[in-house]
Amino acid sequence: MNATVAAVLALAVGTYALRLVGPVLHGRVEIPARVRELASAGAVVLLVALLATGALNEDGGFAGWARPAGVLMGGVLAWRRAPFAVVVLGAAGTTALLRAAGVT
Repeated sequence: MNATVAAVLALAVGTYALRLVGPVLHGRVEIPARVRELASAGAVVLLVALLATGALNEDGGFAGWARPAGVLMGGVLAWRRAPFAVVVLGAAGTTALLRAAGVT
């Protein structure tokens, strides 16, 4: 068995163990309300960081103004509870129109 197969097997076992922890410990462990609030806030922070990284970076540099404007438009539409298709089309349309106008 080579190192790649061993690494894949170790990751598979670890993934299965993490998935098994939830059902096994359900009802046995009570998570404090403060920890749940922090976990929720942490998830939001991670999603915003991922969004900012994807919207602002391209090949190690600034992605230009069209992409962040499209992401902002998508965020506004999602915040206003627009349907998913409208959010996607609005974000893509904004980016496309700005790029067609020469904004990179």
